[in-house]
Amino acid sequence: MGRILVVDDEPDLRFVLHRIFTRAGHEVTEAGDGAAALAQVHRSSPDLVVTDIMMPVMGGVELIRRLRIDPVTAAIPILAVSGDWQLAVEADAALAKPYRFTEVLAMAERLLQEGRGAK
Repeated sequence: MGRILVVDDEPDLRFVLHRIFTRAGHEVTEAGDGAAALAQVHRSSPDLVVTDIMMPVMGGVELIRRLRIDPVTAAIPILAVSGDWQLAVEADAALAKPYRFTEVLAMAERLLQEGRGAK
């Protein structure tokens, strides 16, 4: 299965996503903001980044922008899950919070299988 990096400043939401993805057989790491996520990505490149948009320190829009401009990380698919999902124009897919667990898992697995451009 895939390696998924979950990025959200809400620990409860990270926990829920972690549980959804690990129960489906994926390996999950977590970060509480975009800056921590960038550091995590460079330590161990994930197969998918699932990120919130509105976060302190570095938000999801900036995280996505930085991942896209770096040739090392540009090909990593990104799923934005946020109340402000419309701001995630450079993400490969976006879901509005609140989302159904089956919906986020199906979208994540599609991105893992198809990669970038799977909209």
